[in-house]
Amino acid sequence: MQTFFIAPTRHNVGLTSVTLGVVRCLQNQSLKVGFVKPVAQDQTASEIERSSHFARRICQLDVPDALPANYAIEQVSIDETDDLLEEIVTMSMTAGAGADVLVVEGLHPDPANPFTTQLNTQMALGLQATVILVTDASARNVAEEVKVAERQFRNEGVQVGGVIFNKAPVNFDSDAMKAAIGDLPIWGVIEFDPHLLAPRTMDVALHLNAEVVIKGELSKRRVTETVVAARAVPEVIRRLQPGALIVSSGDRDDVILATALAASNGVQLAGLVLTHNTHLNDTVREFTQMAFHTGLPVLRSDGDSFGTALAISQVPTAVPADDKDRMSRVMNAVAEQLDVEGLMVGVNTKGVQHLSPPAFRYQLIQKARSANKRIVLPEGEEPRTICAAIVCEEKGIAQCILLGNRATIEAVAATQGVTIPPSLQIMDPEEIRARYVAPMVELRKSKGLTEIQALRQLEDNVVLGTMMLAIDEVDGLVSGAIHTTANTIRPALQLIKTAPGSSIVSSVFFMLMPEQVLVYGDCAVNPNPSAEQLAEIAAQSAYSAKAFGIDPKVAMISYSTGQSGTGADVDKVRTATEIAKARNPQLTIDGPLQYDAASVFEVGQQKAPGSQVAGQATVFVFPDLNTGNTTYKAVQRSANVVSVGPMLQGLRKPVNDLSRGALVDDIVFTIALTAIQAMEMV
Repeated sequence: MQTFFIAPTRHNVGLTSVTLGVVRCLQNQSLKVGFVKPVAQDQTASEIERSSHFARRICQLDVPDALPANYAIEQVSIDETDDLLEEIVTMSMTAGAGADVLVVEGLHPDPANPFTTQLNTQMALGLQATVILVTDASARNVAEEVKVAERQFRNEGVQVGGVIFNKAPVNFDSDAMKAAIGDLPIWGVIEFDPHLLAPRTMDVALHLNAEVVIKGELSKRRVTETVVAARAVPEVIRRLQPGALIVSSGDRDDVILATALAASNGVQLAGLVLTHNTHLNDTVREFTQMAFHTGLPVLRSDGDSFGTALAISQVPTAVPADDKDRMSRVMNAVAEQLDVEGLMVGVNTKGVQHLSPPAFRYQLIQKARSANKRIVLPEGEEPRTICAAIVCEEKGIAQCILLGNRATIEAVAATQGVTIPPSLQIMDPEEIRARYVAPMVELRKSKGLTEIQALRQLEDNVVLGTMMLAIDEVDGLVSGAIHTTANTIRPALQLIKTAPGSSIVSSVFFMLMPEQVLVYGDCAVNPNPSAEQLAEIAAQSAYSAKAFGIDPKVAMISYSTGQSGTGADVDKVRTATEIAKARNPQLTIDGPLQYDAASVFEVGQQKAPGSQVAGQATVFVFPDLNTGNTTYKAVQRSANVVSVGPMLQGLRKPVNDLSRGALVDDIVFTIALTAIQAMEMV
């Protein structure tokens, strides 16, 4: 097992963010990672130790509790350092049991407690760890600081593997830094991103001890800028942008009305803070009440406007323990900017057996990038879809095409606080619709479709996008944020049709369980498939799993295992299993199996001894839509599991449906899935 010891060169280098980013980066490589923060630091008795907390909650790791800093100081002061180190090594070995790599977070150098530097060295030695230094790239004399820290570890016989520069300014010169620090490898340069520091409006309210007048989306809106409304309204209007927190006295009715108008127009302001302990005028509040139903939070503070703005600027930058979303974004940003090859040196990968959720997401994006496919998005004026297309364009995940009016799309993007990249393609349906009439008439001539009927059907952007796919102008289609599943699938069945050898269209969800990724099918399309159809769904789901790096072991789920049960329902599953095995001898399929017999090794060995699937299934095929949909939602909600999908299978070309409650990230992953499907279908 490789052990990495993450050691900061000074205080406030972003140690927790970088350390957990390293964990995420290693998980992305399908490694089993352990994590431990041996000694808590900068923590009061009432606070949660954030590194361990986020490692448990986001990385799904079993992390031991950190030792209190006071306890460690006491042990060192009474010359019981050896006992302390033995306790730390035992804790670390427990955290790293069965792991390919163990990440250990060290202590900040603390002038008030000189034991911290000494203890970092002793912990690294005791764990036989490779040290990764973390430093603040914007600090003065940073190169000298890195060399001093490296020398301190090397003089004690500790191997220093590399350095990560965090908070790097735009003008950071990596080549000059390499020359300045000598032979020490640079394992990452993490650019400073102020958006990752944005607190929630709720965090600001707690910091100010402000009264919440209107809650709105207090826990969702984020503050990227504080606007003190001390000038005339035309000056204030220019700064009514997404993420702006407006600070104003409650008697500035002109500012209140301007803020309400911006909120009504869809601008995602962070909120409104009323100062001087003032209230909203009743008449103004009644007049603007619709604006305050858009999610705009309104707070009230005792201080004056400038004092309040100063206090807002002093909101702690550390990620609060309950802000999982922000820490996830921070970790992913760090992971994407690390030198993977450097981190992977010497790591033992023999223990890797399952595709972990972080590795699945990472490989999904990497495969989509290499596919470089064109994906049409018929709901091009929908806010989440626009944001997802921008992410895909900026990260090179796919070449997205938004169907919609450019002016409308740009206006929606502005309200979301994002900018349309020049390279992102927008196609106005009004300008292109006519050119698809003739091809559509040709495709549907057996149904007697006329040009007038075709033109009318093409007014539906999903139909228009499907025609683009049908004549190979694009490689895939993603829809469903504001359309039903039927609206998405029907045009595909009419114009794309099923793939050769397929008689039905089905779906799978990728269930991102804590330790591995499972495939559930069919949970979205076919209400009550026959035995023949169920066998086809099993094969489709197995090949989908294989395409995404999951070794398919297919369990045909029923209420009975093996020959123990009778009845029409279990007989259907038994017949489907026999058909699936006969048609796909190269696949590992077994059934009927109860869910516990398929998923729990001990139960599987007891109920189906000798089965190659029982207790180790990776693909679960449910007997009907009622069972499948209920099970996937129960697992998703009860176990807090992320599900990616549904991904449609069985079509000649990839078309995928979204949940109408889909988040931007959900749409991004679905676009990536679609791009990979397109690559596999070539």
